[in-house]
Amino acid sequence: MAATTTDAGTAPTGHPQRWLILGVICLAQLTVLLDNTVLNVAIPSLTRELDASAADVQWMINAYSLVQSGLLLTAGSSADRYGRKKMLVVGLAVFGVGSLVAGLAQSSAQLIAARAGMGVGGALLITTTLAVVVQIFDERERVRAIGLWATVNALGVAIGPLVGGLILNHFSWGVIFLINIPVALLGLVAVVALVPESKSKDGERPDLPGALLSTVGMTGVVYAIISGPEHGWFSGYVAASWALGLAVLAAFVLWELHTPHPMLDMRFFRDRRFTGAVAGAVLIAFGMGGSLFLLTQHLQFVLGYGPLEAGLRIAPLAISVVVLNLVGIGAWVLPKIGTPLTIAIGMGLLSAGLAVIALFGSGAYAGMVTGLVVMGIGIALATPAMANALMSAIPREKAGVGAAVNGTLGEFGNGLGVATLGAVLNSRFAALVPGAVGAASLPSVLAEADTAAERRVVAEGFASGLETSQLFGAVAVLLGGAVAALLLWRAERVLAADVPETAQAAQPADATATVPEKDDKPEAAGV
Repeated sequence: MAATTTDAGTAPTGHPQRWLILGVICLAQLTVLLDNTVLNVAIPSLTRELDASAADVQWMINAYSLVQSGLLLTAGSSADRYGRKKMLVVGLAVFGVGSLVAGLAQSSAQLIAARAGMGVGGALLITTTLAVVVQIFDERERVRAIGLWATVNALGVAIGPLVGGLILNHFSWGVIFLINIPVALLGLVAVVALVPESKSKDGERPDLPGALLSTVGMTGVVYAIISGPEHGWFSGYVAASWALGLAVLAAFVLWELHTPHPMLDMRFFRDRRFTGAVAGAVLIAFGMGGSLFLLTQHLQFVLGYGPLEAGLRIAPLAISVVVLNLVGIGAWVLPKIGTPLTIAIGMGLLSAGLAVIALFGSGAYAGMVTGLVVMGIGIALATPAMANALMSAIPREKAGVGAAVNGTLGEFGNGLGVATLGAVLNSRFAALVPGAVGAASLPSVLAEADTAAERRVVAEGFASGLETSQLFGAVAVLLGGAVAALLLWRAERVLAADVPETAQAAQPADATATVPEKDDKPEAAGV
């Protein structure tokens, strides 16, 4: 089994139990993602039963994202250095304990603190799951495996409202957290029994200054994104958070450029495959995260659906992603038309889906479901291709850091999508409904309406704001997809012009078979 415990020693055909292991790590991944989206549906229940204010609710959601995004790079680096299996076990344990505390919380403050603790476990789980996929699958199967891993991401995001609705129809809100505990325990047993250990050769040299700088910097930036809609994007409060976060991230970059054992090798950004995948990953999360955050509220507050009904009506997005990835559509299309075109088509469809929802989904569900399905097709094509491009641009011994970058981009894009599209909606809503202060205050604005006519004006104002914000997101995703595809296309041209040198630099773990041939040629010439 030694071949399965080191980066360089993995067999060309992958680990013999790789598909079973994939199922285990997908279960761990689903637990994290499902929990975060379930909470969106529970907002009315939390507001009522915990007497939570709009700010409390925002922090219940954002405390998790803030801690997780701040720790992702540190978690990925720790997994590479100390062992990916070890960190996966720790992540499941921390997440399970946090879920128990959250489920038993008696106040908003307790729930916010528990969610922050769960973010620590979430950071470890997100980075280790994708890193393990890279270790146990060879290049021929990796795109399909990443497609299935991405399917779980889509499932967690899209069926969270459905699961939340089912739970809230029969139980109190605390059960949405307590249900994580048996899943985490099952995942712990399976990970210990099945997942092989793997780690980088640099395990004994932690980059502590880099870990501190990345954590503080990312936390500052994400906090600014989260706080922008509430305090104003140009307020001193938000500007200070931006300034602190960006300044510390700049210090992080300088440190990583000069330390002999960096957490994140900045030379990765010279690879157009890497930068193209980075751009695309942010925009996919931007469009999907922002869209679902707004749609969940629109279905409940404007169209009048209950939590379960709202979850069922968002499910077509998840179903389309799951079906297409299970049949391997991404793995089939990618080799035939190439990564750039696959991503361009996928991002174009995601953009088109957002536009369909904006133009035809604000007043009736038929237009919304069409847009959700089109979005699902685009996500099924673009996400596996994007993740594979990013991970292929990073040496396998740095798979944890690569997964951390991928996860950080997802968190950043999701937060940016919620904040930006929410701000666009708020601006439009406030312009049409005097006294309205944003999407988060929609229930209170509806409650203050005295007549049916006034409530209709409020609902129409929110629907108009939704349309504007979705169109804004559609344009951003389309432009981002074009940029990502162009960068990846140019990278492929460079690779085609200089295959041996670039391939050896980009994939050192797979180049061992060709090194002896290159070394033998000078010796033969000398003889």
